[in-house]
Amino acid sequence: MPFEADGSRPDAGPRAQPAWELLLPAAGAAARRRGRALQEALRDAVRSGRLAPGTRLPSSRELAADLGVSRGLVTETYEQLTAEGYLRSDRGAGTWVGGAARSAVRGVRDPAPGVPGVLVDFRPGTPDLSLFPRAAWAAAQRSVMARLPHPALGYPDPRGLPELREALAGMLTRRRGVVADPERLVVCSGVAQASTLLGFVLRGRGLRAVGVEDPGSPEHGRLFAATGMDTVWLPLDEEGLRPGPLAESGVRAVVVTPSHQFPSGISWSAERRATLLDWARTVDGYVLEDDYDGDFRYDRAPVGALQGLDPERVAYAGSVSKSLAPGLRLGWMLVPEALLDEVVERKRTMDLGNPVLDQATLAEFVTGGGYDRQLRHCQRAYRERRDALLAALAEYLPGTGVSGIAAGLHVIARVPGRYGPPARFLARAAEAGVALRPLEEYGTQRPADGDVRLVVGYAHLAPSAIERGVRLVAEAAGRK
Repeated sequence: MPFEADGSRPDAGPRAQPAWELLLPAAGAAARRRGRALQEALRDAVRSGRLAPGTRLPSSRELAADLGVSRGLVTETYEQLTAEGYLRSDRGAGTWVGGAARSAVRGVRDPAPGVPGVLVDFRPGTPDLSLFPRAAWAAAQRSVMARLPHPALGYPDPRGLPELREALAGMLTRRRGVVADPERLVVCSGVAQASTLLGFVLRGRGLRAVGVEDPGSPEHGRLFAATGMDTVWLPLDEEGLRPGPLAESGVRAVVVTPSHQFPSGISWSAERRATLLDWARTVDGYVLEDDYDGDFRYDRAPVGALQGLDPERVAYAGSVSKSLAPGLRLGWMLVPEALLDEVVERKRTMDLGNPVLDQATLAEFVTGGGYDRQLRHCQRAYRERRDALLAALAEYLPGTGVSGIAAGLHVIARVPGRYGPPARFLARAAEAGVALRPLEEYGTQRPADGDVRLVVGYAHLAPSAIERGVRLVAEAAGRK
């Protein structure tokens, strides 16, 4: 709808303010940025619909007088927005709002996981982000900024900064028993990107399906599906993947978590590790080892990584998501020689490499001993919280069994059926403000014994919150 000469809509009523008043704040900006501010304000008015298509604008002389700015400033604004398509100008007929612009949907949606109304969240997978070593990380970052040469700020080697690959290779060899050649280590945005990198490469080689553990992390299947590969669920027992279904599956690639299986919590037996590697050699296949929390073992030294037994068949992936923070998006993958060039090329075309400053900071943090200190700090805190969870379960839900090794950031809790059928138990816990995740969400197996099997995360919760959450669940389950 066109405006009257004063800039107001003809049907807006006697109290309507001139439309050009929306430009007054821009006209009052500092002289050096007044032109840009005026362009931004007029552009936003067109985008938002406050100035409708077809609206005739005042002449540059009139608008300059109304706003108290120079005519040249308004002329330049009109010319710029006409060139961008927001306005149109007919010689001798004035300037009009064009019809090309459409208002954008306003508002920001946060896709990060969250459950409204939750008092205690026992869902697994999250570390305690308050343990992030802010002071030590900032010190490492300052040190890097002071000495990083200018050429290092260019596009990095897609594999990662040499100093970080050297630091990670040494740390992984020492802590996880892997065969870590820095030349075959690719820095990536966590295990998620490692999975997609490998998925694209394997699909390019003709593979169409990948085996995943049942139960296992749903993310593995989703990530490989994004590369065009199908998922085949492979059942587990108390030792690891069952050999028979694996051999019969027809897949030539699998994703496994052998050091601390997610979510069952078992550590694969030596026999099953050997069987898996024999299978990979027989079918000319590959294994992606997701070592998501291999450093967190509380009753003994962690079991070494599977990759150390056959680095040509096992791609080893890990990250700092559990030890530092998932938001850093820093991880690594040790790649079999036969796949290295293809993985590196895929990494280059995917993102041209991870941020240099973050890589250099992590290298400084590892070589300076900060990473080892952080791991020890987290181990103490998470061991205490695991103990608090076991004590709370024994007190408030007696008879509940906990399975899996003493490791990681979660446990499997088997709550006796007398506390209620699983559906009712979970519903009442949710009503009490406690978020729980049943084991059945992690695979295809559906036990029919009536017990409630839960994957309980505890690392992100203080001992007092753990005690409160279990108490709330027990009180809810005991209601008639």
